[in-house]
Amino acid sequence: MENRVKVSDYIAETLIAKGITDVFGYPGGMVTHLMDSFDKYHDSIRAHNNYHEQAAAFAACGYSSSMRPGVAYATSGPGATNLITGICNSYFDSVPTIFITGQVNTYESRLGTFARQKGFQETDIVSMVKCVTKYAAQVNDANKIKYYLQKAYFLCLDGRPGPVLLDIPMDVLRADIEVDSLEDFIPNKKIITNDTIEFDMILNEIKHAKRPCILVGAGIKTSGMTKNFREMMNNLKVPVVSSMLAVDVMSPNEVTGFGFIGAYGDRAANFILDKSDLIVSFGSRLDYRQTGNNLENFAAKAKLIRVDVDPMELSNKIKQDEYQIIANLENLVPYLNSKLAKKNLNIHDDWLLVCYEIREKLKDMDQQLPNDFVEKISRIVEDHTIITTDVGQNQVWIAQSFQTKENQKILFSGGHGAMGYSLPAAIGAYYGHKKKVISFSGDGGIQMNIQELQTIARDQLPIKIVIFNNHALGMIRHFQEMYFDSNYVQTKSCGGYTVPDFEKIAGAYDLRYQKLSCLEEVSIIQDMIKDDLPIIIEVVLPEDTYVYPKLAVGNFNNDQEPALDREIYEYLKNL
Repeated sequence: MENRVKVSDYIAETLIAKGITDVFGYPGGMVTHLMDSFDKYHDSIRAHNNYHEQAAAFAACGYSSSMRPGVAYATSGPGATNLITGICNSYFDSVPTIFITGQVNTYESRLGTFARQKGFQETDIVSMVKCVTKYAAQVNDANKIKYYLQKAYFLCLDGRPGPVLLDIPMDVLRADIEVDSLEDFIPNKKIITNDTIEFDMILNEIKHAKRPCILVGAGIKTSGMTKNFREMMNNLKVPVVSSMLAVDVMSPNEVTGFGFIGAYGDRAANFILDKSDLIVSFGSRLDYRQTGNNLENFAAKAKLIRVDVDPMELSNKIKQDEYQIIANLENLVPYLNSKLAKKNLNIHDDWLLVCYEIREKLKDMDQQLPNDFVEKISRIVEDHTIITTDVGQNQVWIAQSFQTKENQKILFSGGHGAMGYSLPAAIGAYYGHKKKVISFSGDGGIQMNIQELQTIARDQLPIKIVIFNNHALGMIRHFQEMYFDSNYVQTKSCGGYTVPDFEKIAGAYDLRYQKLSCLEEVSIIQDMIKDDLPIIIEVVLPEDTYVYPKLAVGNFNNDQEPALDREIYEYLKNL
């Protein structure tokens, strides 16, 4: 790094030094210096021009799945505010991301006045995102840039990951600085010190429980512990269930994996949880989608041990007598592995046999045409491929039926549940991993960031876009059927919702196109899925599609709709 550099050059050089190879954004007046600096260092870091700032934010989220922070930039005003949905997505799903917004020159700022706005497109983005970031600050002194960058980078990764934002006025971005005289940020790192007695207690409780169950959440993925966790479970030999976001932690080939829990979860997973006498939760928030709204109904017979890095998350108690452990999974999982190595505990074999019987009794009970399509497509998707989903029925079908291979990842918009996530997240995931990506969307979600088809076409990215088209906003349509006397306002063609001709859309973007109208046609796309060219694959579905099983408000998690035959239900309850 040269001794005297422009601030925007210093930012680019700092990101390069951190191993960040790709950033995402949209041009704007207040970030022109930053854009120019990224171009100056394009051999080491590439700035990818999305066609909407929200898409750039989601692309940064997708890039972060490579275990490096994703970076997105935007100009002041509408550019900055367009990032907010992606910032929220990062915050609620604990995704490490860095957002850089341009701001009007300091001499144009309204600060020190009572005016709403002084400079063109001036907007106080820092105040807007304070509650959905780990750190947000405006950099008004060029000589403090090193301090702010170091602090932002540290905080986005420290403890529970999340987004940070730096708002930088244009005159600061173009200022020259003396690198050797810059102030460092000295982190006050909160070291979580755990007495290994607590870790040993987890194993002891599992050994002495009759029907223990492990609940794995996305914290295992964000901590980089997926492989270690699988190894641990291969030795521990107890059933594992997951949150939806962690459905890819245990692949269907792993003998102790039983799917994800909750309102739309696997019936078998919900039954197993309900029958357990001990649940150990690793890095899961246990929100209402998982527990149901009546907490007394959640695993009523089980003792609950919760492990989380974020003490604030543990303030939301699920059981009044739950045992809480604040720990880094990077420390806990390897420790437990070392204790279990080569021991292959088989003391819960009888309990596992019960779990297998539950799974067999409930197998394919809720399988529908969309699930069949997902499963059949997943069979031809190569290992090491990244999968992204949108929000709505398609998300649940993927979680339920995509048969993940060992090195595949599935990326969701979970807590924030943002439609329009899948396509731009796929772009970021490609650049983060340099691997093929399958992007699943519904006909509604695809239209929310449809402009990113141009990014994919322009750069000929190996992203396969699968659109489930039922000509409806299926999840809300189902709600209207259940609770609004089938008044399908704004969700079906009869209520004013329509979709475009996706074949013509593909042609407009100069992308290949293939329609699938029946399961037998999936074989047509086998070579298309495996090549390195983009393609739009439209899966034609009936207008009235459903996500089953589905939990009705107030029911036990293991009593989802459509209701099981009562004899089968009672038999499984009494196993």
